[in-house]
Amino acid sequence: MNHLDINQIKAIIPHRHPFLLVDYIEDYEPGEFAVGYKCVSYREDFFAGHFPQEPVMPGVLTVEALAQVGAVAILSLPEHRGKTAYFGGIDKCRFKGKVVPGDKLRLETRIIKRKGPLGVGEAIASVDGNVVVRAELTFMIG
Repeated sequence: MNHLDINQIKAIIPHRHPFLLVDYIEDYEPGEFAVGYKCVSYREDFFAGHFPQEPVMPGVLTVEALAQVGAVAILSLPEHRGKTAYFGGIDKCRFKGKVVPGDKLRLETRIIKRKGPLGVGEAIASVDGNVVVRAELTFMIG
């Protein structure tokens, strides 16, 4: 297994606090897949307004976290080092559950297509084995 801590993640993708949404990578294979985690804390800035009486992580941020894990997979290839992976599209996205403070969000993105600077990742976010988001994420390397 290939592990990455937060500093190693920051060496691969350009995201920084408060928008870096991955705490560590449990395993990855450059150009193939990455599995990471976000430990969701009540101290996250977005909980102040989403929603004050019932804190829920915004679904779009869960999708962004999945994209960041996918970016680790694709940008860890030697030919993509120092580049940025941009969103090209989000398809077949389904929200199946809530992410709340205290959750350990598992983020897995598998690269299923690549052609030149374009690619597609199959992404699944889960909490305690229950899928909360599933999507196909299209990216462009820039």
